[in-house]
Amino acid sequence: MKVYHGSYTGIEEIDLAQCRSHRDFGRGFYVTKFFHHAEKWAMNVGRRHKTQGVVTGFEYRENGFTHQICKIKKLDTYDEEWLDFVVMNRNENAPEPAHDYDIVEGPVADDKVQNRIDLYLEGRISKAVFLKELTYHEETHQLCFCTLNSLQTLAGISKTLRRSITDISEPLLEALMLERNIDEKAALDIFYTSATLVDLSDKNTELYKKPWQEIYEMLAKELKL
Repeated sequence: MKVYHGSYTGIEEIDLAQCRSHRDFGRGFYVTKFFHHAEKWAMNVGRRHKTQGVVTGFEYRENGFTHQICKIKKLDTYDEEWLDFVVMNRNENAPEPAHDYDIVEGPVADDKVQNRIDLYLEGRISKAVFLKELTYHEETHQLCFCTLNSLQTLAGISKTLRRSITDISEPLLEALMLERNIDEKAALDIFYTSATLVDLSDKNTELYKKPWQEIYEMLAKELKL
């Protein structure tokens, strides 16, 4: 699975000691399968550090070996189990780590959700009301790599490949905007959730060596433009 991390700088080495504590799934290195979410986070954190922000891509190798060496927890949706788990990890008065999982996967408690969690913890809304509201929340995704052991399952995408994807995406997005008469955000959402990008990010396909026009034809075929 291709996953992405948004930050104010590119990630060459992952140092868990530098990761923030008391987050949704505890201290760890967080990524998402949604490029546009990582990009938004990169822009926000980059603004705070007075930089442009950078999205770094990785390959998460979830296979039999991964399940042999790692204890994994998957939270499929915003439900009572997810809420209790996030509240447990976000409790700043509790010691860390609050759990013994190597990898945790599930939805994100973004700013909007966090505000509702605060109201729930203050007793101003019930758990039932909170969970009902989240039924209509947009789909989100995050993976937290909590231990050194878990980092064995994460492979970085090379600088050359990242640079090639960037070079290709700029004219491709412009063509997509003109073809569909859409803005840049809509074009980003289409491209970075496409199967074409998955193939492009796989260095084994060597698709990144092709002209952007050829890749755009693949995307157009996928979208049936």
